[in-house]
Amino acid sequence: MQDIDQAEEWLDSWVAGVDANAARAVELSRRVAGLTGAARSRDGSITLTVGSAGQVVRLDLAEHPALGREIMSLIARAQADLSAKVAEQVQDTVGADSETGRAVIHSYAERFPAPRDDEPERRGR
Repeated sequence: MQDIDQAEEWLDSWVAGVDANAARAVELSRRVAGLTGAARSRDGSITLTVGSAGQVVRLDLAEHPALGREIMSLIARAQADLSAKVAEQVQDTVGADSETGRAVIHSYAERFPAPRDDEPERRGR
């Protein structure tokens, strides 16, 4: 009878662990869905905001030279900001070392690599 009791306790513990992992994954998904990344040009003439999938959700423009290059640079910077925020949420929920955490972080890092600081100036000259 003791073996059955131990097996039931083990099963209950295992189910609780699975439930906790699922709850953390749902919480991570909820948190990430609500995130945005933002960047502003050095002179403040352009502001860009992207949603959790990296899409541009807001773009404020003023007259500015080399506008196209600056917009593309801002998109990359905002996406990198979002990627960093996702990594923080992964750490706080499922952990960066978990399989889920690694997959999420990798997905964002691949889609939104950090831009080099000198990239826009180098291309523009």
